[in-house]
Amino acid sequence: MATQHQPQGITRRRFLSGLAAASAASVVGTSLLAPRQAMAAHETKASFTGEVLSGSHWGAFRAKVENGVWVDTVPFEKDKHPTKMINGVREVVYNPARVKYPMVRLDWLKHGYKSDTTQRGDNRFVRVPWSQALDFFYHELERVQTSYGPSALYAGHTGWQSVGKLHSAGTMMSRAIGLHGTYLGKMGDYSTGAAQVVLPYVAGAMEVYEQQTSWPLVLEHSDTIVIWGSDPIKNLQVGWLVPDHSPYAYYQQLAEKVKHKEIKVIYIDPVRSQTQKFVGGEQIPVNPQTDVPLMLAIAHTLYKEDLYSKDFIADYTTGFDKFLPYLLGDKDGVEKTPEWAEKICGIDADTIRTLARQMAGGRTQIIGGWCLQRMQHGEQYAWMLVVVAAMLGQIGLPGGGFGFGWHYNDAGSTTSNGPLMSGFSGVTGIDPIHNGSFKGYSTYIPVARFVDCIENPGKTIQWNGHDVKFPHMKMAVFCGNNPFHHHQDRNKMIKVWRKLETVVSIDHQWTATCRFADIVLPATTTHERNDIEQYGNHSNAGIIALPKVVEPMFEAKDDFDIFRDLCRRFGREEAFTGGKSQMEWIEHIYNGARLQGRGLGVRMPNFRKFWEGEGFIEFPEGQQWVRHASFRNEPDLEPLGTASGLIEIYCKTIAQMGYDDCQGHPMWFEKKERSHGGPRSDKFPLNLQSTHPNHRLHSQLCSSTEHRASYAVADREPIYINTTDAQARGIQSGDIVRVFNDRGQVLAGAVVTDDYKAGVCRIHEGAWYSPLEGGKPGTLCTYGDPNVLTQDIGSSKLAQATSAASALVDIEKYTGPVPAVSGFNGPTEVTDINPLFPAMDLD
Repeated sequence: MATQHQPQGITRRRFLSGLAAASAASVVGTSLLAPRQAMAAHETKASFTGEVLSGSHWGAFRAKVENGVWVDTVPFEKDKHPTKMINGVREVVYNPARVKYPMVRLDWLKHGYKSDTTQRGDNRFVRVPWSQALDFFYHELERVQTSYGPSALYAGHTGWQSVGKLHSAGTMMSRAIGLHGTYLGKMGDYSTGAAQVVLPYVAGAMEVYEQQTSWPLVLEHSDTIVIWGSDPIKNLQVGWLVPDHSPYAYYQQLAEKVKHKEIKVIYIDPVRSQTQKFVGGEQIPVNPQTDVPLMLAIAHTLYKEDLYSKDFIADYTTGFDKFLPYLLGDKDGVEKTPEWAEKICGIDADTIRTLARQMAGGRTQIIGGWCLQRMQHGEQYAWMLVVVAAMLGQIGLPGGGFGFGWHYNDAGSTTSNGPLMSGFSGVTGIDPIHNGSFKGYSTYIPVARFVDCIENPGKTIQWNGHDVKFPHMKMAVFCGNNPFHHHQDRNKMIKVWRKLETVVSIDHQWTATCRFADIVLPATTTHERNDIEQYGNHSNAGIIALPKVVEPMFEAKDDFDIFRDLCRRFGREEAFTGGKSQMEWIEHIYNGARLQGRGLGVRMPNFRKFWEGEGFIEFPEGQQWVRHASFRNEPDLEPLGTASGLIEIYCKTIAQMGYDDCQGHPMWFEKKERSHGGPRSDKFPLNLQSTHPNHRLHSQLCSSTEHRASYAVADREPIYINTTDAQARGIQSGDIVRVFNDRGQVLAGAVVTDDYKAGVCRIHEGAWYSPLEGGKPGTLCTYGDPNVLTQDIGSSKLAQATSAASALVDIEKYTGPVPAVSGFNGPTEVTDINPLFPAMDLD
């Protein structure tokens, strides 16, 4: 039985709607509330009492405000399945990690780009006026562009967009920096880096971000649903836009069908997932990183037992004849039998054959996750899953085929018949001032290789059929994203980071990226500015206004105003703003959708009535839809986007790239490190998973103190450990443990559970990096950032994506002095600088 665990740490407090402003101030802390003099300029909003309808990545809500202070959050009444994470959104505004003022790292303020970069991360910053901070920013852009050219400026690294069609942080940055000059960009992302490169060759589209077959059709037609390394119940809590959480109603219906044995659900996962607990079904606990051998053995069974669809293979695919010699062992002398796979994946041969027969015995929907492609050779998992689905022959049928996006963006909900709003554009069509030569260096890099780029200027790597020559990166700009969360092997990153001359970070939280920056600019949160957004992601259920909930805290400014002021310094302010104010942009975006709606027969009120009224428009429901149905029905008229127009089991294009680690058809490649008897498991026996968290959106909300206390263990990020593994190490739930390997060490709070297969542990990604000694490589992370422990290697030469899931560790009970968690407060502010800078007026 799993050990019962009660989260330890700070006592959780909830704000009630009846609290007076004085009570809210006492709970939030007066140091976090805007100074009275700052509020005076906004008396109307500052003294506002009432409710504000707004939205976030965690859903829509009504914010209760007392005398200008946000005191409570109530889920939007139209969201029938709100996430508990909504309780942490208010704390994004009120928490100790808020970036309050423009700040400059102490040694950079003394020496500029010639500073001692080994001091980055030591958390010593000086408050400066906005005008001076932006002057520093502008002069560094000029210096780098003039001295080195665009290849030395990295400004393409983006993360999750801010909710809102206007205030998308990455878009604001791209537009402003692009008006100044060209710069080094990035390709791909960390979420789906391997799959999004290989699947267009195999299936004609990225697949990972697309809408899925409508759930009512799946519930009606599926006999078997195979959920492969995916956890929709956990991950559908968040969305790229404002989620409506509509798929949860379908998962409730699925649970009923499972209960009455109308649909069989099988989970291929070493962990008993939240979805399995919610829906029910059977688990096949495969060893981590060995899904491809299991898939190959399923394919082998389908072929040998004549269970595969010869007609579908003949009519809709190409290259099966070139894949077959590998499957049967004619190519490499190793037949991919269930007995062969059993030794690798830990699933007995009879179970594999039974699974293959179950999948072939009726309509089967395969739901594939993303975590399995975030590993070394992650391309092979995505490719092989499509091959298995093709052999079953049900692609394009309701309740059959494959999908990689079921856990994302309200997938499977019926898409409405409403309009889609455009957003603020990252490009203007105006030539940049600096449009210099890249001097033979690449104009882009695969995003998961950007630290390698800093470390190895001049090196050439292969990526997706191209040579990529790393430039000499001198300056990096980040806006609203946190690469010190995204990237792997934190200690390597800290060492390499020292080679950058200047780093600028624009954010509203003191993330590790801000701590390792030279210039930090305070941005407003989504809830301190006006905006507008779609309600529902793939469902597109409506449009919701995002009016300002409270006034901006301290000296925070909107990204729009920050970059407008930056552009003013090089004569491009009007080009950046397009001659419009923020509210004029919001009205323009709304009116574009209103015009589009007329063509769809959807009537929308004028903007003023919408904005000053309810602030919400609901769209009529659309038609149910089957993914890949048009291709199946008319493959000649509706071909896939592959070179052949068909599903490419063997891909000539990839084969001709000549990569040894990603060849012309899916294959099994051994990993550099793998648990359960794989390489290096003798030294570090536990496979560390770092999947998407259950309580955050990546690193967002980790700084929400009250919310974090609801799941933290002994004030640390939880690590989930199998009961047998814990007993062997003398570990109990609630213990602080040290998790370590050759790359680093972290403290975490133990949760002992039988939900995890022996040899498997998990720390959710997004836990904030909290070093014991700031800026020192190898120091102990006091909170539990899993990327201190993960590998920084490319998935393969094809995608060069992250391999975060390929990581081994060991765990021991921590017995030393327990250090305080260091990552959730602001910097050490150095104020005694008048002798150095007598002319500077910080007031």
